[in-house]
Amino acid sequence: MLSAARMAVIVGCTLLAVTSPIAQQKTVFTPQVYARIGSVYGTEASENVAKWRQLISELQSEDLDEKLYEINRFFNRFDFVDDLVHWNEKDYWATPIEFIATGAGDCEDYTIAKYFSLIELGVPESQLRLMYVTALELRQPHMVLAYYETPSSVPLVLDNINRRILPANKRRDLSPIYSFNGNGLWAAKAMGTGRKLRGSGPMKMWDDMVERLDRVMYGDKEK
Repeated sequence: MLSAARMAVIVGCTLLAVTSPIAQQKTVFTPQVYARIGSVYGTEASENVAKWRQLISELQSEDLDEKLYEINRFFNRFDFVDDLVHWNEKDYWATPIEFIATGAGDCEDYTIAKYFSLIELGVPESQLRLMYVTALELRQPHMVLAYYETPSSVPLVLDNINRRILPANKRRDLSPIYSFNGNGLWAAKAMGTGRKLRGSGPMKMWDDMVERLDRVMYGDKEK
């Protein structure tokens, strides 16, 4: 679950460019990668990651609507579990592999996994934003993924609360706060629009996640 403290930290930071091995290129998941996943999470987890990779492969030639639908559906089947319960940490951004391997996570984990998957499927990063909102019915901060056909268009919202992919103006239960992607941090003036913010300092949560992803993909570089 998102905390007000984390949201304040993120507003004061600039999101670093996406350097994840998954988002940056069509990564080859080698037997060594699956072995590392299996050694940490077990054989079933490794098999579930392989199913994700198979889905990414099958969707490459599909149209955009199918990609959005299938990626949203694939990840929304996982259980929602608060970070404190799942990771014994107040705030934790799971990698897509951690999310899939454990079969659970919070709203950020759903959003990040969908973001990386769609980038791998050829959706331009400029058309995707991770958006912080207030879930009005739950009365709590929340994160969703927004897809923009054009910079000025009303985005489609991929969410784990309402599993239907709807235009943002149809999601009256969400109140936007701000959104961001690898190109920067954006303050939302209205759902789906905003001005770019400037800041300084590392995005530690993002950096930590990417570092963990690197270790799974490439092993411990210090060894």
